[in-house]
Amino acid sequence: MASKNKLLTDISLKGLEIAPSQVRGSIRIVPLLRHQVRGDLRLLRRAYNEDMTVVSLEGEMTEPGMKYFSYVPHGLVMSWSDDGSPVAAYGGQMVKPDGKRLDCGPASVRLMHRMAKRESANQLRFLPLHLAMEGFLSLFFSGPDIAWSEYSKYALSHGLGSRYETSFSGRYIQGLEDALRVFEIHPRQVGVLVFVAEALASAFVVPTPEDYRALHISLLEDFYGELLYQYSLLYDTNFPMDASVDDTKIHSLADLRGAIAKMRSDWASFQGFMAEGLLQNQLRSHIVYTAGPFMLQRFITNLLPKAENHIGEAIIRENGELEYLKTYRLSATQTRRVYLLSQLHLHNWNVEATAKSMGNSREEFVSRLETAGFGYLLNQQVRDQAKKKTKRTL
Repeated sequence: MASKNKLLTDISLKGLEIAPSQVRGSIRIVPLLRHQVRGDLRLLRRAYNEDMTVVSLEGEMTEPGMKYFSYVPHGLVMSWSDDGSPVAAYGGQMVKPDGKRLDCGPASVRLMHRMAKRESANQLRFLPLHLAMEGFLSLFFSGPDIAWSEYSKYALSHGLGSRYETSFSGRYIQGLEDALRVFEIHPRQVGVLVFVAEALASAFVVPTPEDYRALHISLLEDFYGELLYQYSLLYDTNFPMDASVDDTKIHSLADLRGAIAKMRSDWASFQGFMAEGLLQNQLRSHIVYTAGPFMLQRFITNLLPKAENHIGEAIIRENGELEYLKTYRLSATQTRRVYLLSQLHLHNWNVEATAKSMGNSREEFVSRLETAGFGYLLNQQVRDQAKKKTKRTL
């Protein structure tokens, strides 16, 4: 829902119905149905065919000259009306060139400006999931605000420097392509919850059923964390979850309708419980763009090192109703990295104070930074001292 200051504080499925899931192998897909389709917001997929995309982040509250590099298979074009009237159907919008293509020998590169770029009065292009990932990578990017003696010259001059994360295309998630191909799409379906071996992999919601049908297969082009990739290889089935009607209590069509309605309600409650790591978690959000009555935001769930954590992006109405949602589940390693950075930021990048708050000695905390890949932030003397003391302790 949206709070008074319009920031998303949690993920509410208000206005959406969780339908019974469909299972194939280790993949469980839970359809999300919309009760009221307004039609004043539409999403159109814009395909890109380059091997690499470079996005200039100039003007997006980042360090000067900062750029984002990734494989970007497609963008989404958001079209809306300010007065609630229906937006033109697909094929009725003007398609504009987006960025510049460069051929670099055997590879091609697309150069683009901004993660979210307005193209006309009521049209905005943004890069799905990459909008969320870029926000995740830029968290605490500037590094120490105070020139603490423990930090390297590089950290004091450049902050975190070049940060990167690795992920897997949906085409590498065993069974996902088959599941998307054979599963039924409901008439009012506008989204899905995707589970791999009963672990929530992704949540995806769009404004209209027509949008969802056009974007259904785009789930294969999304990226997923290493955990989901491993689960898809390790498990070839899900937990058995059977729901049935007690025929001894059925004496009329009304009884049957009531029993089926209760079964569907129980299924929806249970499947919502399966996704509680996302749906019951508090969010830290940032408004990326305000488009008439809609707000495009990106978010990260509360960083709990031993719990499930997600990043994502959403479009909500002024009344808090969810129109678009796309999420990425962080791995345990990714969560640990950003958690360490968040604690350093909370304690003004003071190593001693941060270590104490986490119940670590100075050397233990330095070792944790090394393991997380952030050892380069510290000067060599501090790193060497921690290694020596750790060896003596062992």
